Amino acid sequence: MLHKQSHKIKHFAVLISLLRDRQNFLEEIRQGIGLQSKTTSLFVSSSIFFAIYGGIIGASHSWAQALSGAIKLPAFYLLTLIICFPTLFFFNVLFGSRSSIQQHFVVLLTAVSVISVLLFSLAPVTLFFIITAPGSYQFFKLLNVLVFGITGAFGVKFLYEGMQLLSQQDEVGKRTRTSILRSWLFLYAFVGMQLGWFLRPFFGAPGTKFELFRAVQGNFYLDIVAAMSEILGYR
Repeated sequence: MLHKQSHKIKHFAVLISLLRDRQNFLEEIRQGIGLQSKTTSLFVSSSIFFAIYGGIIGASHSWAQALSGAIKLPAFYLLTLIICFPTLFFFNVLFGSRSSIQQHFVVLLTAVSVISVLLFSLAPVTLFFIITAPGSYQFFKLLNVLVFGITGAFGVKFLYEGMQLLSQQDEVGKRTRTSILRSWLFLYAFVGMQLGWFLRPFFGAPGTKFELFRAVQGNFYLDIVAAMSEILGYR
């Protein structure tokens, strides 16, 4: 039991070291120091934070939805990363990057971990609105779109800085790789939004029965427009 607890503490210690001294953490990745332990620790700790936030937003509907959200939210971020990762790695290698596949993956995982921590930090705010505004489904939906958007933006910023640091040792094709990274970030965002729409609901509408998945129809953008229209009284 104590052995398992010490492993959990170690995983969180790695994440804390990332948050406290990200420059040194990224420099260690560039030098290839402790890549395997960093990968494991960031994956475990970020999954726990995502699961907590997913459980909280799912709890706005039911316990079954809370359990579903706790599983689907970590899966959502991991699947988005897996889907988009090969594109970034192979294009970077094609244009001069000498960093290993594990170095690339750990840098991306640091960005995902930052997002998980920010979501966890905003969990009390989300829980507050669940308790104080239980019937405001559309407001709650837009609130979470805003939360995911803000945390995602910080994660993207962290990823951009990390990839730039990783590319410092490879001057050949550096400008091209920077352009590729910027384009890839848009790809990552679009894949993420589409995958999130495919995996919905993360929190169910009031008065509806529990659904693990919904039929794939419409799209994310039309749903947000509809939610805003309802809040503003246009429908």
